[in-house]
Amino acid sequence: MIKDVFSGIKIAQSMKDGYSIIESLLTSAAIDRVFSEALSRGGEFAEIYAEFSIIGGISLEENKIRQAQSGVSNGVGIRVIHGEKTGYAYTEIFDKKDLLKAAATASFIAAGSRRNKIDGVNIRPEKAGDISPVKIPPDSVEASKKADLLWRANKAAFDQDPRVYQVEASIWDGVKLVLVINSDGLMAGDQRIMTRFNVAAYAMEGNNRQSGREGGGGRVGFEYFENHTPEDFAVKAVKQSLVLLNAREAPAGPQTVVLGNGWAGILLHEAVGHGLEADFNRKGTSLYSGRIGQKVASELCTVIDDGTIPNLRGSINIDDEGRRSERKTLIENGILREYMTDRLNAGLMNAVPRGSGRRESYQHYPMPRMTNTFMLPGDNTPDEILSSVKKGFYAKSFGGGQVDISNGQFVFQVTEGYMIEDGKLTYPVKGANLIGSGPEVLQKVVMVGNDLEYDSGVGTCGKDNQSVPVGVGLPTCKISEITVGGTAIAGKSMTSGGA
Repeated sequence: MIKDVFSGIKIAQSMKDGYSIIESLLTSAAIDRVFSEALSRGGEFAEIYAEFSIIGGISLEENKIRQAQSGVSNGVGIRVIHGEKTGYAYTEIFDKKDLLKAAATASFIAAGSRRNKIDGVNIRPEKAGDISPVKIPPDSVEASKKADLLWRANKAAFDQDPRVYQVEASIWDGVKLVLVINSDGLMAGDQRIMTRFNVAAYAMEGNNRQSGREGGGGRVGFEYFENHTPEDFAVKAVKQSLVLLNAREAPAGPQTVVLGNGWAGILLHEAVGHGLEADFNRKGTSLYSGRIGQKVASELCTVIDDGTIPNLRGSINIDDEGRRSERKTLIENGILREYMTDRLNAGLMNAVPRGSGRRESYQHYPMPRMTNTFMLPGDNTPDEILSSVKKGFYAKSFGGGQVDISNGQFVFQVTEGYMIEDGKLTYPVKGANLIGSGPEVLQKVVMVGNDLEYDSGVGTCGKDNQSVPVGVGLPTCKISEITVGGTAIAGKSMTSGGA
């Protein structure tokens, strides 16, 4: 049966052992025994999640290769659901005895009022396909070739300007094999490949020190670097650090703000996206709870979450509950249409699971999470948007941010921003923060550009102590008013780290 699931996927060489282990462990008889144990104490639903993954990374700092590492992670998690209760247990040992022990533990946690007897489950293998094909799996590339990319970035950064005094660069990649089987009979598997490259450049002029960062990657292999060279990343990182050397302190107060396209979508992810995840809305802790069909944004705003876009960092063939990834219209022309649902919350809300159940690893249970979240483009050109602003603030790139799901209040650090005067970008500013409310900001969107761009593939989202890779996107947007503050913040729930 497992062969049927993976028949359309070319298993990476490094995953062959993992595939064999999973196949030998999860036989039909073993699956039936696990579900029998898991549901024996009244559980309504049970699930097996098996995972085998390898992650590797090399980093350069101070003209030296500082670190080279590789790690293997594998295990099986068992989940049992009874009403609102979830029992979860996992084992790192691929052994039937430990698998049954985990099933028993999960069943005790989610025990019901009666005992069930399960004779067997009619398993239906499903092929997931591959929306992000990779030509050169990263595990097939020698470490020396990966290190060479770091040295190229290092040289390019130092060659840009004599004020550059330090460069850091890193490359991370991972291959993960997952298999999901549940008591409804679903069996689905996936192979997930990720590559990520990052450069940080530090520049100094007198006592003024600034840094710039640039990175990229996604569900891609080593062929990614044929069109995205380490020199390109280095040049952009240096440019940002030099811009900040000449930046002035940000003026504080309410201002017209133009959000740049691409990575500025982090504001949409944090200030709006998390509030549309089903668990917050089922519990009534989100300000969007019970507002399906209501106007929550400007009619210019259509917000999408889509895990099916080839090669983006947040894309997945199946979610971590085995359901095919989907494109979901969360807000349509300002009207709230749906939440992002997993199985548990969809069942409790009389909704349908939409492929949004995600987890960090076999050690974690799934919850509703974003994949690639973005706003659809509008009709205006970026030049038209800028020329319409007499005086305002242009936020090109963001760093960390904080948001309160219950009321949508956010604070975001702007890492690269400029003042707008008479429709043109003038001087750069530093230390700026955008402060406001997600729903209020969306209501104040007055122009949307035709230049939708996704981020370069560096985002990692944290929620309830779980991190998953995500993507964001945004066209250039004009907001009639946001409060600009001048004090940098440290907290953040979405970062540009991790493989």
